[in-house]
Amino acid sequence: MKTRCFLLSGLLLFLICISTYAQKVDTVMVHSASMNKDIKNIVITPANYQANGAKEYPVLYLLHGYGGNFKSWIDIKPTLPQLATEKEMIIVCPDGKNSWYWDSPIDPSLRYDTYVSRELVSYIDKQYKTRKAPTGRAITGLSMGGHGAMWLGITHQDIFGACGTVSGGVDIRPFPNNWEMSKSLGEYKENPERWDQYTVITQLPKIKPGALAIIIDCGYDDFFYKVNLDLHEKMLYYNIPHDYLGRPGGHTGEYWNNAIDYQIIFFDKFFKRK
Repeated sequence: MKTRCFLLSGLLLFLICISTYAQKVDTVMVHSASMNKDIKNIVITPANYQANGAKEYPVLYLLHGYGGNFKSWIDIKPTLPQLATEKEMIIVCPDGKNSWYWDSPIDPSLRYDTYVSRELVSYIDKQYKTRKAPTGRAITGLSMGGHGAMWLGITHQDIFGACGTVSGGVDIRPFPNNWEMSKSLGEYKENPERWDQYTVITQLPKIKPGALAIIIDCGYDDFFYKVNLDLHEKMLYYNIPHDYLGRPGGHTGEYWNNAIDYQIIFFDKFFKRK
């Protein structure tokens, strides 16, 4: 009987330990003062995360594509919690609607640049044990989110130390009638200079030497492949260090499920730099 009680006690202790140190996937509401609304976000903490511990964790922000939401990445890559544990990082997936992650120059209700780069980062740093410096923050995303991640990384080098893109719309100008971009920028034919100012590929001269670790990934069969290749070649022209990946595949969940593995390895190496 004593042996049985001992075994049961040991099992209970084991289950408590698993519960205590299991990775967590939470839906967190964050208030945006700039847009006067609450926004949903997925926050994934690794199994060894301890809110009261001394360890500070790097944070990877993952942005969804057009038509997606805060749950898109966890649906595409259900093993994200395991990857967060393996790499000992926090992963945050905000809801960006169909905003392209700009602060719209024509619609004051669309302030997703401010939300992600300032309000959300501030919230995460206050509520979680994070490394509160660009060396502890990276941002990437798919499609619209790939554009958004590069845009935010380049325009907020004081916040993010690394950025990436998967199948990203890194030059919006060849697609003037697509994906509601005109709601944020106005019609292209009436505002070509504004579209020039709000596309990633024109932002490269802003990158400070050594300020950003950058990774670009796009499939050969993707409709965004040419603009990604153009971005790569322009970065070579400006002598901007970056990783560039291209392989067979299109604008699909299967491609993104595979690509995020490479990106997480890249950002993990960045976070581990001394």
